[in-house]
Formats: sequence, C-alpha cells, structure tokens
Amino acid sequence: MNNGIRLNKALAFAGVCSRRKADDLISAGAVCVNGIVADALGQRIDPATDTITVQGKLVLLPSDCLEDQRSYTYVMLHKPIQVVSTVRDPQGRPAVLDFLSEELRRRTRLYPIGRLDYFSEGLLLLTDDGELTNRLTHPRYHLPKRYQVRVRERVENRMLEIMQKGMTLREGECLAPVEVEVQENTTLLLTLRQGINRQIRRMCRDLGLTILSLRRISLGPLCLGNLPKGRCRLLLPDEVSALKKSVGL
Repeated sequence: MNNGIRLNKALAFAGVCSRRKADDLISAGAVCVNGIVADALGQRIDPATDTITVQGKLVLLPSDCLEDQRSYTYVMLHKPIQVVSTVRDPQGRPAVLDFLSEELRRRTRLYPIGRLDYFSEGLLLLTDDGELTNRLTHPRYHLPKRYQVRVRERVENRMLEIMQKGMTLREGECLAPVEVEVQENTTLLLTLRQGINRQIRRMCRDLGLTILSLRRISLGPLCLGNLPKGRCRLLLPDEVSALKKSVGL
C-alpha cells in the first residue's frame, strides 16, 4: 500500500504508545490489521477502512489520522508584550492570531504551542500539527528554553549559585538547576528545562530582582534570531525536521 500512514504512527496517534514501542509490539506479533498479524515495521494502513487491534483489543483511530497526509503549517511568531498567548481573548485584548496574515488565518486553524505570559515577549510557535503539539507539551519532552532577562538590580554571584544549584520557590516548589549567564551585570541568559508556571518571574521575585524585560530567544533547536516584534514567518523544512527529531518524531 503506497497510500495511508505507517502503522506505528497510527498507534501513536491513537495514544496506544510511542512509535518506538509500537515497533516493538509489531515485532512481537501483538498487532493485527484486519485480523492478520502485522509482520512488517513499515506497514501502512488506511485509517478509514482498516481495523487495528493490539493484543486483541480494538484500537480507535482518531480523525487526525485521516488528515495525516495533508501538509501542516508551522509558524514562528515574535510575540510582543501585552498580547495573550491564546487564539482569542474574552476581554478583547490582542491575541497571537491577530499577528498572522489573513491568508494563514483563512487557510488553516493554527494554535499556539505553550504560552508566554502577557508581559513577556519572544519566540512562540503556532501549528495545526496535533501530534507535534502533544509531544511539545508533554512533560517527557520538555525542550530547553532560553530567555534573555533584563533586571533593574545588579546580579550577585550568590544569586547565580542559588539558581545553578536548584532553588525552592516561596510557594514550596523545588526547581531543577538552571543554566545561567550574566551580561553587563543586569542581563541574565537563562536556560530552563521545566514547565513551572511563571518560573522566571517567581525566581527573580524570590531573589529580590525586578524584571524590566523578559524575552524567549530559543526553543529547542529553534532560534528567534532577528525576527522583528509582532512579525511571524514559516519554519524552514530543516527547522521542522530538527524540531520533530528533538521530540522523537
């Protein structure tokens, strides 16, 4: 079958397991297609007509599988401050979709992956690729996120040591060690690998640092570069491949 999608990808879509684990199940003879044991790792199936079972249990394939062969859209936005990281805002504030071209908004339904808070700016991804979104938002695949943070006060060495060792927030949450550099005494370059809500703002609060600006400059293999505030661009094919590879796709 030249059309359809790979069996391991269909199982991943359905939430049964990862693609790698799906290959293990296929190799073990635990997966059947239309009642016949699947015996090829590269086997392709038609989600609209084929029946899949794993260890005798029926697998319900989501509608996303039927759309797998269409091309997805991947957009990098330089989110300005005072913009919400949602499709729309009940309070009428500017939302990230407001910065996309009319053509992008009309031809596909893009959603932001993750968030940047209202007063933060920088790199934000939007896509209609559900599988990639699930991977990027899953705790298992926290990609390193790099931020440039300008503060009012001079950054002391003791503050760097606390962040590098892993600090405990006022609310009691324990943080993993953070990679940190200082530029010109009042600008921090922080690399985070956790998904704690408003982590940088709460860290600076507890260290007595006043944030003047906070910008995300990279996410995994992607870099914001010189993309102007409020502007967006499509990801290059190599960037899409690198992003998918970083989360095991």
